[in-house]
Amino acid sequence: MKRDSRLSGVLHVLLHMAEHDGLVTSEVLARAMGTNPVVVRRVMAGLREQGYVRSEKGHGGGWTLARDLAEITLRDIYDALGRPTLLAMGNRTEAPGCLVEQAVNAALDTAFREAEALLLSRLGGVTLAALSADFHARLTARPGLSRTEIDHAG
Repeated sequence: MKRDSRLSGVLHVLLHMAEHDGLVTSEVLARAMGTNPVVVRRVMAGLREQGYVRSEKGHGGGWTLARDLAEITLRDIYDALGRPTLLAMGNRTEAPGCLVEQAVNAALDTAFREAEALLLSRLGGVTLAALSADFHARLTARPGLSRTEIDHAG
């Protein structure tokens, strides 16, 4: 099963945006992500609808954060993305006739619900400000990186 990396990608884009003064074009963000500007615009449109980013069209336009990094949690962004599936594992069949498989499903369902609840709780406890602070600590540990190197390092 293919992994859904949208949350990771959007968080990446938002942190790059936080490092820029003013508007950032979809093209600049796409280069940082190694993707197409159309993909960036599609994802950012959903975040705009939720009030996390703003956009300006036309020459000199682009994207900017609409809220302070300390106000946005990873859970907020996860929710804004439409709550993609967290776990790739699942039951072999959802409504089995076999009593053995019913017992297996019951145990797995409980474990899956608990794992998802824990993950969502953890996502709710981490802000974009915390991610930005981690980035800046890593940046400090690697002196001499230029803005271009940071933007293209992905």
